[in-house]
Amino acid sequence: MNSLFRRKPLEDLMHNKSGSTHLKQTLGPLDLTLLGVGAIVGTGIFILPGTVAAKNAGPAIIFSFVIAAIVCAIAAMCYSEFASSVPVAGSAYTYGYVVFGELIGWLLGWALILEYGLAVASVASGWSSYLNALLSGFHISIPEAVSGPFNPEVGTFINLPAIIIVLVIAFLLTLGIKESTRVNTIMVAIKVGVILLFLVVGVFYVKPDNWQPFMPFGISGVMNGAALVFFAYLGFDAVSSAAEEVKNPQRTMPIGIIGSLLICTILYVAVSAVLTGMVPYTDLNVTDPVAYALQVINQDWVAGIVSLGAVVGMITVILVMSYGATRLIFAMGRDGLLPKVLAEINQKYQTPVKNTWIFAFIVAIISGLVPLDRLAELVNIGTLLAFMMVSIGIIFLRKNKSIQQSGFKVPFYPVLPIISFLLCAFLISRLSVHTWILCGIWFVIGLIVYFAYGRKHSELLKK
Repeated sequence: MNSLFRRKPLEDLMHNKSGSTHLKQTLGPLDLTLLGVGAIVGTGIFILPGTVAAKNAGPAIIFSFVIAAIVCAIAAMCYSEFASSVPVAGSAYTYGYVVFGELIGWLLGWALILEYGLAVASVASGWSSYLNALLSGFHISIPEAVSGPFNPEVGTFINLPAIIIVLVIAFLLTLGIKESTRVNTIMVAIKVGVILLFLVVGVFYVKPDNWQPFMPFGISGVMNGAALVFFAYLGFDAVSSAAEEVKNPQRTMPIGIIGSLLICTILYVAVSAVLTGMVPYTDLNVTDPVAYALQVINQDWVAGIVSLGAVVGMITVILVMSYGATRLIFAMGRDGLLPKVLAEINQKYQTPVKNTWIFAFIVAIISGLVPLDRLAELVNIGTLLAFMMVSIGIIFLRKNKSIQQSGFKVPFYPVLPIISFLLCAFLISRLSVHTWILCGIWFVIGLIVYFAYGRKHSELLKK
């Protein structure tokens, strides 16, 4: 029984950093903040404000975004303390392994594989919708049979654009993180520029009457909306996966994580307010609400630019989430809980090339066949479970005297970590039973993999 909760000594992790399976430190605070903005601003800003306003929250979706942001901000502080104290690849998986032991670490890693994999798949699916909208402006159409998830009733069989973009991003990631961050920086600049263009144009068409009733679904709708738009903030935790490739992680990690979250919250609230002011919330249940709202006010040229920005912007989300997943799988392979081939570093590119391609092929198939709405809630539950464990893990981290804690510290300890844990638990309770069942099945599969393979091949077992 004790072997299930054997904890990874931090000195082993730091030794790995200097061993043959290490990643190069190349990223600074700006790189990391832009990685965060690249990961967070995507489907959340171009799709969710419309659909969640129409179905759940109405114009009060701005409160949904603020509530989700508060939950994320507190969790982000917990991530920042862990990232500066345990600056190695693996994010919540590694933190769990160090403070709770192997089984909890494994389950956290398994939850994060679900989060990152389905986040990439769902964003790729949304990206395909915006690409179709953009191409239609040039009177180009992708054949219907290969432009959507498997649904013979409406004539779609596979989402080919979604598959292609996942594989293209995998190729970029194999070239190295510095090259990937250069591409990310350019795309983030385009994306933020497009969002600001939408706000500048849209604000002149806001009709306050469209904000009435402001809270048509009541407080319950706002809370349900918060549980759903939580999906929009996914990404800052992927930033913590970069800890091993960051210069001066004690200072850089908190700046990157908290800075990117703050920038994105301001953008989300502004877009939601303008969007629901331009068009009645009841009309926003469409796959491309921002472009749709601009078409309603006859600003088709701006709609075209926004569609282009969305197409570019979502690519950065796929990039950073794929990056987070490959570094997580790398860490789990390095620890022996997954096959060692997943922790092999390519000598030329200094990246885990094999695990990048294995992850990409599996996710590409999912993104090509499964509808977007089936994916989002499952991503949320995996993330919230990881957030809960990282939040409560701060208490165990502080008690662990073998870990030097010289970097960022969560203020108002232990109140904020406990509040973060409870808020995440509350948001999880708002998700559907269907989501819980699917998540349960995923964890059962994870336990089977752990007991059949991971436990027997764990590096800790060899000590």
